[in-house]
Amino acid sequence: MSLKYLAIRSAFEVLALSRLTQLIRRKSSCRGVIFTLHRVVPETPAGFAPNAILQVRPAFLEHAITRVRQLGFDIVDLDEAIRRIEADTPASPFAVFTFDDAYRDNLVHALPVLRKLECPFTLYVPTALVDGVGEVWWQALEDIVAQRGAIALSHDHDTEYFDARNVGQKRRTYETLYWRMRRMPETDRVALIRDLAQQYGFDLEGQCRELIMTWSELKTFADEKLCTIGAHTVHHYELAKLSAAEASSEIEESVRILTAQFGVAPRHLSYPIGGLASAGPREFAIARELGMRSAVTTRPGGLYAADRTALHSLPRISLNGLFQARRYVDVFATGAIFSHLPAG
Repeated sequence: MSLKYLAIRSAFEVLALSRLTQLIRRKSSCRGVIFTLHRVVPETPAGFAPNAILQVRPAFLEHAITRVRQLGFDIVDLDEAIRRIEADTPASPFAVFTFDDAYRDNLVHALPVLRKLECPFTLYVPTALVDGVGEVWWQALEDIVAQRGAIALSHDHDTEYFDARNVGQKRRTYETLYWRMRRMPETDRVALIRDLAQQYGFDLEGQCRELIMTWSELKTFADEKLCTIGAHTVHHYELAKLSAAEASSEIEESVRILTAQFGVAPRHLSYPIGGLASAGPREFAIARELGMRSAVTTRPGGLYAADRTALHSLPRISLNGLFQARRYVDVFATGAIFSHLPAG
C-alpha cells in the first residue's frame, strides 16, 4: 500500500475509533452523499492488483447499505436526491449508490444484494464497452504487466524497458505507464494499449467481453425498478482531452444508443474517470446544454443546498476497495469530511 493510502487509512482509523463522525454529521449542513462503486467481486485481490481500489466484496456492499440506513440515511434514487438538494428546507439525510462501467460482476454479485435490501441505485453505462469494441485499458495494462517479467515500449526508433519481475517492480511499472497514458491524447493512448496488447498477445476485445455486460444482460437492469440507467459516454474517454464537439458527441451519442436500446432516455451522466483533469467547467456546461438532469464527477465531497446550482458537477465518495473494514462505513457516510479534501 502506498504512503498516500497508509496516511488515509490512519485518518480513517482515528475517525472511526473516536466516533467523531457522529458529531461531524450532526453539526454539518451536508444533506447527503453519492457513493461511487465499480466492481463487486468475492475474490481476494492478488498481491499485484492496482485496480483493486475499484472492487469491493458483496458482504461489504451489503454492510454499507445496512449501516448507512442505521445511521439515519434514506437511500434514494438520483431524482429524489436532486429534489432534496433543491428543497428550501432539508429533509432526512440521503445516500445514493452508483456503479460505473457496467461490469458483469454487478449482475452476478451486486444485483442480488441490491434486490435483497431493496436499495435503489444508478448504473452508468459506456456503450462502446457494452458493444465489445472499447478497451478496459486500465485493467488490460494491469493484466499485461502481471503476466510479464519486463515490458518493452518502443517509440521514436528507440526501446524503453520496464522491470516487472516482482510485485514492487510491477507496481512501479504500472504506475509509470498508467500516468503516461492518462497524460496522452486519447487517440495516442488507444494506440499504445493496442500496440502493447498486440506485442504481448493480449486479447483486448475478449477481455472487454469478459468483464462488461452485453445488451441482453443489461436489459435485466433496465427492467429493474430499483435501477436508474445513466450515461457514461460511448468510449469512456476523458472528455477534457477531446474537442468540444467530440465531447458533446460522446455524451449525445451514448444517450441516443441507450434510448434506442431501452426506450427511455437517460437523464443522468457520469464523466469517465471524473477527476480534475478529466472533466471541468467546459464539460459541465456541455452536459447542461444537452439537457442532462445531473452529472457526477469523482471529486470527493458531500452534497449541500449550494449544489442546486452545480447539478452538473456533483461530487461523489468512492467506496474504495482498499478500505473495506466495516467501521469505515461511518467515515464514508460523513460527507463533510470529504468536502474538505483536495479534488483529485
